[in-house]
Amino acid sequence: MSKLEIRNLNRSFDGVPVLKDLTLDVAEGEFVSILGPSGSGKSTTFSVLTGALPPTSGEVRVDGVPLAERPGRFAYMPQKDALLPWRRVLDNLTLGLEVAGVRRKEARRKVEPLLDVFGLTGYERSYPAQLSGGMRQRAALLRTVVQDREVLLLDEPFGALDALTRARMQQWIERVWEEYRWTVLLITHDVREAVFLSDRVYVFSPRPATVVKCVEVGLPRPRTLASYTDPAFTRIEAELLETLLEEER
Repeated sequence: MSKLEIRNLNRSFDGVPVLKDLTLDVAEGEFVSILGPSGSGKSTTFSVLTGALPPTSGEVRVDGVPLAERPGRFAYMPQKDALLPWRRVLDNLTLGLEVAGVRRKEARRKVEPLLDVFGLTGYERSYPAQLSGGMRQRAALLRTVVQDREVLLLDEPFGALDALTRARMQQWIERVWEEYRWTVLLITHDVREAVFLSDRVYVFSPRPATVVKCVEVGLPRPRTLASYTDPAFTRIEAELLETLLEEER
């Protein structure tokens, strides 16, 4: 059974379709990416999953249970880190737990064992403005995963980073994911990022979004810099890029 199942999902705004019969699935512990043109409906898909928007029709199930019956199954990380500038790093990391009703002391106990894993030890009392871009993204991801939700939704988490920092973050999240095996659904515009991180990649059509292709990556893990020069990596990257370009013609 899939961890997440989306079946024939439709969503319209004022009669204009944005998602059309969208169908995809994510297995337990799988890292899946979504590629698609800008404005195709990728973020709208996440909005439906988090409950920010109701679907026009279709179904979402987690562990076979309709999402409407058990909401709140997803932890969402938006494109911007959304760290509160007036709160210190540790207090930003506990914010999601506190909003969920966890006492601050208990929230800190949950966060502290992960500080070293996320490269934030020693920065607990710093403010967000004192962190590098990569550190801010790691803090935002820690704040997301510590909520212990069943599926992580990552909406272009590295899109605002410079190329070098982005590459470092991709390698870092690959290493950490190998250890924790979260179930992840990632939105990205970066074809190379999708291939490097993913088990499978879904390609969306232009709006209204539907799945036009699902590509199995199948490259061995853990993935390293050497993975980029693997002929299989190059072939998959070219296949995905060609599909995206064909859809935009």
